[in-house]
Amino acid sequence: MKIAMFTDAYWPRVNGVTVSVDSFSRALVKEGHEVIIVCSSYPQNIINPVSFQNETKADNLVKIVKVPSLPNNISKEDRVAKLHKMNWVFRQLDPFNPDVVHINTEFVIGEFGIWYARTHNLPVIYTLHTMWEDYAPNYFPFVPEKIIRLVGRGILKNFIKRAYRVIVPTPQIDELVKTYRLKTSTFLLPTGIEIDMFENNEKHSEEYRAKLEERFPNLKGKRILLFAGRVAKEKNISFLLNILPDILAKHPNVILLIAGNGPDLEYYKEEARKIGVEEQCVFPGYFDRKDLAVVYSISDIFMFPSLTDTQGLVTLESMLSGTPVVAIGAMGTLTVMGGDNGGFMVKDDAQEFTARVLDLLGDADLHQKKSQEAKLHARSWSIEELTKKLVHFYESAASDYTEEFGHRITPVWDLLADKRWWKINQKILDKKTRQNWQKVLAKLSINN
Repeated sequence: MKIAMFTDAYWPRVNGVTVSVDSFSRALVKEGHEVIIVCSSYPQNIINPVSFQNETKADNLVKIVKVPSLPNNISKEDRVAKLHKMNWVFRQLDPFNPDVVHINTEFVIGEFGIWYARTHNLPVIYTLHTMWEDYAPNYFPFVPEKIIRLVGRGILKNFIKRAYRVIVPTPQIDELVKTYRLKTSTFLLPTGIEIDMFENNEKHSEEYRAKLEERFPNLKGKRILLFAGRVAKEKNISFLLNILPDILAKHPNVILLIAGNGPDLEYYKEEARKIGVEEQCVFPGYFDRKDLAVVYSISDIFMFPSLTDTQGLVTLESMLSGTPVVAIGAMGTLTVMGGDNGGFMVKDDAQEFTARVLDLLGDADLHQKKSQEAKLHARSWSIEELTKKLVHFYESAASDYTEEFGHRITPVWDLLADKRWWKINQKILDKKTRQNWQKVLAKLSINN
């Protein structure tokens, strides 16, 4: 099967959408399918992740079309594809001849995907990664929240209505989508995890930690409390900074490592200074994905306070590395943890969150138990198993779409530009002309 994936976010941009598209695309190729990714281009070196490991050649079996882009004034990490490049994108896709169009974005490249599918009579699969109702107010604080939420909901409804099938990563999002009262059917499918990536041996982890401590001396001899993700207000990082003094009062040998970057990095650095925990916080920026896998393994506890993450992939990655999780049970986290599996899932309550962190720091046996439990629980989210479900979903959607709307078509403009089309039609025209003349002559002979 041939799948065309459309996304505005892809490497070197680091976020959950990038991980989802990358993980599924490479797993699909391993299963024998062909994948092409249409994504925004990023200027060289715009994002420099922390990396202490030897780079390996990227898997080139996944085809990539990078669309020329412009800076995004709302989010400096992101790019906006140039709108006039739509026909250029279509020309890149035509030789690939996809069976399914899978859209992972609501913006310019998402529109490219919608229009390519419409002009070629192909089914559109849309994955709802981001609840813009919840995210958008953080980007437009000067606009009334009610208005922004309505706009965010409108953006999602617009894509859901135009998709043939919709993938939702959690039951909570599925329920929310149903409140929109749209006819498009949904399919529950979270993003899987590449288990092999998070299996690090102890010696390698120790060597990596030594290199990390050379760069960030504050980490030496400390127990690491880790947060990984985009450094933005929707991640609720202030929650962690505010509970850190209470944790330090009982365990002064801990340090909070905030792995990531984002529009509010300087804001949180300043907040840490105001709270008085500046020396107990490290802000290294983004880690290369393989490096982040090792950072999980050298951390004592992974803390995740986000209330808006649709998938909570970082909690699974931490658990695969054997690092227990303390997280607020909301959205994707609620689904992937499913309770106190591999750590503690708590309410949005600072005292409860702090108490569970202190339990893990103060009880070595409990920590070991939760570490083993975490590895076991997370393995059920294997990318291989979830990819099989995705393939079945693609095949079913393609079959139903063909039955309902017919087979793929060639756009009119492609026919007009194809010389063979003109030759074939000229032959048809000549044949019909001869037939018409024969009919005229036959009538004349009858009349005579």
